[in-house]
Amino acid sequence: RPRIVLATNVAETSLTVPGIRYVIDPGMARISRYSPRGKIQRLPVEKISQASANQRAGRCGRVMAGVCVRLYAAEDFQSRPAFTDPEILRTHLAAVILQMSALNLGRPEEFPFVDPPDSRQIGDGFRLLFELHAVDERWRITELGRQLAKLPVDPRLGRMLLAAQRESCLREVLVIVAALAIQDPRERPLDKQQAADEKHRRFRDEHSDFMALLKLWDYYHEQARQLSKNQLRNLCQADYLSFVRMREWHDLHRELLGRATEMGMRLNDEAAPYDSLHRALLTGLLGHLGLKQEENAYLGARGRNFYLYPGSGLFKKRPRWVAAAELVETTRLYARTVARIEPEWV
Repeated sequence: RPRIVLATNVAETSLTVPGIRYVIDPGMARISRYSPRGKIQRLPVEKISQASANQRAGRCGRVMAGVCVRLYAAEDFQSRPAFTDPEILRTHLAAVILQMSALNLGRPEEFPFVDPPDSRQIGDGFRLLFELHAVDERWRITELGRQLAKLPVDPRLGRMLLAAQRESCLREVLVIVAALAIQDPRERPLDKQQAADEKHRRFRDEHSDFMALLKLWDYYHEQARQLSKNQLRNLCQADYLSFVRMREWHDLHRELLGRATEMGMRLNDEAAPYDSLHRALLTGLLGHLGLKQEENAYLGARGRNFYLYPGSGLFKKRPRWVAAAELVETTRLYARTVARIEPEWV
């Protein structure tokens, strides 16, 4: 039978399937870009570069000669840039700037990058670090910033961990931060969306998607204590959970716990109350707040309107004030991993 593989642009460089004789290339990809003006991560569909197109053609030339059909004109191909923009030009630079400051590597705008980032990106990175109290008014690293630089996660997530120590909720925040630092382990195949939603519904929390992550963590580890590795893998498959990502979540949590212990942090003995936990999370989410408006929209920081992601446990409840782990623009600006908050916590 013919073998047909439908793939995203991840297949450009990491897929070799024997027997592939033809590649059909539509010439587009969804590419992650950070917008310094909007302070959001965007996922626009863009024309791919010539290098990416050549990589796609190479999928059918690995083990035998093949044919690549490009669904765009040769003139269009020739007018495209030779290479895709490097990641440093299309990502948030707060983590890079923080590490440079901690290592005393000088001003980022004077550093000899191979591809120097735009000054707006650098300024935006510094402003976020100032919001997190990692740098002062003159953009010099603070003591809190040096502590943040020791944590192997995004500065926003690291800031939550430092606040969790003060709010006596480090045990819970370690789990949540590790989850936010990886890809969501809950899977939702296109042909089995309803079945996956049914399985995931038991973890939902109508007040906070962060609490849902804690429920999922507890469920997985309770099962792990009783089942063999193969049984656990099969259970994850039946529950539409990625076994690999669950293991990644577990490993990152262990690494963060070790780092926090080295820094003198102590886990709380009692379960953290809702308000303490979410106050700690808020320290890293000040740019992702929302106030409910008409027609299901939320007014966010800097006058942006966003919508709750349909997969959120709060989608039907729609509380007055929310905070989100991330804002991502696809067809609309969506808030993902959302929680109800009280304005005085801010």
